[in-house]
Amino acid sequence: MTYAIQELVIRHVSPFDTEEITDLVAAAMWDGPVARWLHPDAAERRRLSPGYFEIFVEYALQYGEVYSTADADDGRMCGVALWFPLTAMIPPPMDYERRVKEASDTAFHRVQQLDAALEGEHPLDPHHYLAFLAVRPGRQNEGIGSALLDRHHSRLDRAGIPAYLEANDPRNRDLYLRHGYQVRSVIELPDGPPLWSMWRAPMGLS
Repeated sequence: MTYAIQELVIRHVSPFDTEEITDLVAAAMWDGPVARWLHPDAAERRRLSPGYFEIFVEYALQYGEVYSTADADDGRMCGVALWFPLTAMIPPPMDYERRVKEASDTAFHRVQQLDAALEGEHPLDPHHYLAFLAVRPGRQNEGIGSALLDRHHSRLDRAGIPAYLEANDPRNRDLYLRHGYQVRSVIELPDGPPLWSMWRAPMGLS
């Protein structure tokens, strides 16, 4: 099923889109603040990013809810949102430690620090968790991220379900604030950038 929003099409994603989604997420996030903290060397960061993000893309396609945006004229994917419905227990990623160790290489210890920091702040109340919101470079600041957020928030609001995420830079934080999120805490990484844990209560429908 597809949903037309302005010039975009938002759709649920099938498992057959794994490679395309991974490429998009890596392109959008390989040079972000957390990625630079994990891998200060740009060449190593670019080389390893796809393998790292592939773990989470596969996990979301199996246990989460994935939406993508595509241009209405050519169908090319330009944005993606990876959600996990944490209203019930889901299993952890299969063989996670081995896979993330291979994918992160020399940054494995920092990945462990990142995982521990995120887990320490993650709420226990039932909610949907936005793991990644990625927009292809060159298509950012066009409202694509907002369209993806609005699509899933409308479902959450109808069901009375809150949402949670971590923002990794001030621009993203401000985007989420505009969409009804509030900052719960600031997550400090060792010698690294801050992350903002953010919670969105379901909004009443008029």
